[in-house]
Amino acid sequence: MSGTATAASVTAGHTVRGSRSFRGLRTAEHWFEVPLDHRSPEGEQLAVFAREVVSARHADPEQLPWLLYLQGGPGSGAPRVTGLSGWLGEAAEHFRVLLLDQRGTGLSSPLNRQTLPLVGDAAAQAAHLRRFRADSIVHDAEAIRRALGVERWTTLGQSYGGFITLTYLSMAPEGLERSLVTGGLAPLTGHADRVYRATYARMAARNREYFEWYPEDRATLDGVFEHVAQVPEALPDGRPVTRGLVQMLGQYLGGNTRVHQLHHVLERPFVHTPDGRRLADAFLETLQQLVSRLDNPLYALMHESIYGQAGLGGREDDGGTATAWSADRVLADFPDFRPEAPQPLLTGEMVYPWYFTDDPALEPLRGTAEELAAVDDWEDLYDLAALAENRVPVAAAVYSDDVYVDRDLSLETAGRVRGLRVWESADFHHDGIADDGPLILRTLLAMTAPAGTGSDQPPTEAGTETEDGRA
Repeated sequence: MSGTATAASVTAGHTVRGSRSFRGLRTAEHWFEVPLDHRSPEGEQLAVFAREVVSARHADPEQLPWLLYLQGGPGSGAPRVTGLSGWLGEAAEHFRVLLLDQRGTGLSSPLNRQTLPLVGDAAAQAAHLRRFRADSIVHDAEAIRRALGVERWTTLGQSYGGFITLTYLSMAPEGLERSLVTGGLAPLTGHADRVYRATYARMAARNREYFEWYPEDRATLDGVFEHVAQVPEALPDGRPVTRGLVQMLGQYLGGNTRVHQLHHVLERPFVHTPDGRRLADAFLETLQQLVSRLDNPLYALMHESIYGQAGLGGREDDGGTATAWSADRVLADFPDFRPEAPQPLLTGEMVYPWYFTDDPALEPLRGTAEELAAVDDWEDLYDLAALAENRVPVAAAVYSDDVYVDRDLSLETAGRVRGLRVWESADFHHDGIADDGPLILRTLLAMTAPAGTGSDQPPTEAGTETEDGRA
């Protein structure tokens, strides 16, 4: 695998510091010690946290197989749970579920504006962050699997967790019993630019769909754009409200039910005050909660780097391989998304350079972001030969109109992974696992069940199955 070591045989140091039972579930808090760089196992160590969850109805949960949940992101910790419902409720009936805080997130040696300066200057921070991508997360998972004494486990990867799954299948398939992916088949080759071209096109279609449902919201939104261009407004954290910031409301568009929450946000954005019409405090608070990266700065820092690897194609403009603020450059070809457009469209998961000047949580990391955008020697994340010879049962839910992980690019990837079975559905968007997680999980488990177990049921009517990505 060019540029990337295979999974190291490090076993993580392991302690369990807390076990609890409440509301029908049992939890155990696992702490592991892993190398920052798995190629240098005796070097600097990181703390990695994971929470085990299982249904309390199991008298002997140690007899259950393990399922490792790989969270979306990048830069987000695993879900914090207080009860069993949704996909987790379904999974906990059949597995010991391990909710992993991927390195740098949650309780796993977290990285942010407060802790990154301990590493050094911007260049040192960027070099440090190179050890926080999917390949290192896979190394951690393998070290944890060995520490737990697990021969093989099932993985469930949502969104970016699916990207990590493809790296896992490339680097350490021997640790996998089967792998499930929801909305997360990453492109295996090509520059990040083509990802963002697809994303802008999907987002434009989703904008049109939304404003067909709620035509009055187009006029309301235009009023907000006009207002912030003329009247100084600020979020509760003090930063100015700009047209670009308002466009970030488009993050609501990536969901099944969440998309309709946007209508409620836009129901009453203004109030009348002694100083005239102003943006309502409730609207400003909602906007701040949506756009702030105080809790997960790695999302903005690392988002484009997840597409960087040695084997990617050069950019169309100059043949370079650095991601180089891909979403911002590609924006030039999609003028309806520019903040100065007459009726700007809402954006989604794009990350722009101005985030690092406008957001107080990101401003101290601006130099680090610039360093990462300029990296042109990323390590490979995928082994195409290994994926072409894959023997691990894999099933992936692909959402036909997903605005964040493009359907066509997903099927292209599926066709390059031997034995990967696709369940395509037009009934869900990117957050499908939050909308009907039990259905999706049961479907993918059935698709990867060993023959003759009685669990190999056909997909439900909510989706269409394809083999190796082909209809």
